[in-house]
Amino acid sequence: MTAHLQAFFDPATATVSYVVHDGRTCAVIDPVLDFDHKSGRTATASADRIIDYVRTHGLHTEWLLETHAHADHLSAAPYLRERLSGRIGIGAHIHAVQKSFAHVFGRPPAQAAFDHLFEPDETFAIGSLAATALHVPGHTPADMAYRIEDMVFVGDTLFMPDVGTARCDFPGGSASTLYRSVRRLLDLPPQTRLFMCHDYPPAGREPRWESTVAEQRAHNIHVRDGVGEEAFVAMRTARDATLAMPTLILPAIQVNLNAGELPPPEENGVRYLKIPIDKF
Repeated sequence: MTAHLQAFFDPATATVSYVVHDGRTCAVIDPVLDFDHKSGRTATASADRIIDYVRTHGLHTEWLLETHAHADHLSAAPYLRERLSGRIGIGAHIHAVQKSFAHVFGRPPAQAAFDHLFEPDETFAIGSLAATALHVPGHTPADMAYRIEDMVFVGDTLFMPDVGTARCDFPGGSASTLYRSVRRLLDLPPQTRLFMCHDYPPAGREPRWESTVAEQRAHNIHVRDGVGEEAFVAMRTARDATLAMPTLILPAIQVNLNAGELPPPEENGVRYLKIPIDKF
């Protein structure tokens, strides 16, 4: 069965969300809930674009897939589930990430927040499309890539070849582990299409999010063929030491570890996110 794909780029967070479908049934990958950290306001313009596409094409939403607990945007998965249906899925190792942040916010995430936790190499279906959940840790312990027919949605393992790879200095991250995860992806057939979760283009280039295994092996500035694990770890460790924390990491993590669910309203009817002082 032919797989159809529509990408949605959010310039505010440089995130790419996807709808993959067979003409009848779809999965949504990494949807974004708009959030203004200055005012604390949420909005649904990004998610509504996805809803419009799904409804226009008469699709049934079977899956709402998260590649990992994002630190750069809030997930719109619950909003889409309420309006479209679908099960929110993420890698089973999300429990390790939840545990590592539980002491930070003093509010453990709901263990049943996600509808499905994918085991490594678990196979599943999106209508008539065959899919496999690939465990690709390193950026976080729970990162997943989703192989759907001839496409792989790589999350934050890889960026476009002229950008390289994702940071590994979050709790539970590991440059060595990321290297091995990337090499696993790059051992796929050369023509395999790879779709990024983000693009941070260098000056003069428009945002792009599709590559191939062959292109990454030949040109990725961090992990092209010939770059060994030791060299990669040294580069990634040095680079990560210079990076500031993502702008939305504190609101995003506490929401996304709870499958995108916002905290419940307090007695005054207002929802609150926590900002730990002097913790990091």
